[in-house]
Amino acid sequence: MRKQPKLKPSGLKIGDEVVMHSCYESRKEKNIDKVWTVRSEPWDLCGSEVVLLEGYSGGFSTEYLKKV
Repeated sequence: MRKQPKLKPSGLKIGDEVVMHSCYESRKEKNIDKVWTVRSEPWDLCGSEVVLLEGYSGGFSTEYLKKV
């Protein structure tokens, strides 16, 4: 089995404000320029670092979030 590359920690923490970028969700009209609040510490989910966002169901990859 192939090893997963080590994740570069995002540095996001609870209460940080972020916007989505470079993904399908970021292009939806309701999400364009929307500021989200991080509501969990990051965790690993199948090789991706994810966080919970207020008002969003499920984990969201930190790769597609930019801190504002």
